[in-house]
Amino acid sequence: MSGAIVVTRAGGPEVLEWTDRDPGLPGPGEVLIRHTYVGLNFIDVYHRTGLYPAELPFTPGVEGVGVVERIGEGVDDLSVGARVAYTSNGPIGSYCQERVLPRGRLVSLPDAISDEVAAAIMVKGCTVEYLVRRTYAVKPGDNVLLTAAAGGVGLIACQWLRALGANVIGTVGTEEKGELARANGCDHVILYRHEDVAARVAEITDGAGCAVVYDSVGADTFEGSIASLARRGTMVTFGNASGPVAPMSPLLLAKHGSLYLTRPRVGDYYATPEETRDGVEALFAMITSGKVRPHIGARYLMREAETAHRDLEARMTVGSSILVA
Repeated sequence: MSGAIVVTRAGGPEVLEWTDRDPGLPGPGEVLIRHTYVGLNFIDVYHRTGLYPAELPFTPGVEGVGVVERIGEGVDDLSVGARVAYTSNGPIGSYCQERVLPRGRLVSLPDAISDEVAAAIMVKGCTVEYLVRRTYAVKPGDNVLLTAAAGGVGLIACQWLRALGANVIGTVGTEEKGELARANGCDHVILYRHEDVAARVAEITDGAGCAVVYDSVGADTFEGSIASLARRGTMVTFGNASGPVAPMSPLLLAKHGSLYLTRPRVGDYYATPEETRDGVEALFAMITSGKVRPHIGARYLMREAETAHRDLEARMTVGSSILVA
């Protein structure tokens, strides 16, 4: 038996219950892994609350890092003891000590990347990869607006965008978070609680606006993000930290300059083994080159997932938070 977090009803952090369960044995094409660390992500909150419905009961969590314990029939390219990781291109369920997964979901970790770092980057780093390389391919000199610039995705994005030569404008809630964003490559910081974001963007860009906005906050920031774009700019809304964006008329995009709007997700950019390999290789290259250094802001024991969720929802976390299995 091994430990796992199980949710039997949608609700607040208190529904995250620690229990014992049998992880089972790997079948053909499967691998049993023992987690060392699991990443904490806002999508875990969406599953827990029912915003993104999951069949009850379920174990939350979309990414993990661990060691191969057993190998099923037909898996000939991994050995027991190998270090592996996975991102969110498959079923949820990583808040557990052991888990059986299809071989195709797992990537081998290079020696240069520790388990802790891998847990901090698999979802967040892969998200940044597809956002800045494939959703909108950022070019040197582009003005880019990034909400939640001191968050887990935000700090990785600041560094990656700096490496691409973008002019990075980040929104944060406090001056302390602003200093952290600046230290990670954010050129301009906007305190969204005290400043008009679109007005400050216009000031920073001399009225040109931004080629792209990456907005993970959702309802509270959508209007200001739209107003911050240049003509034919791209609005990328990829999260709902403040709630989902309300339905809108396409005429709003015309009003603000024939804008493009997209709502991407990791699973659609890591939908095939080839896409996954390309994206993960690009991410690992940024990490091993030193151009991106993930910031691990907090560590929690997995059985403390309730506390971790409370801190995440209260916006008390910075950078990436991880659960210790």
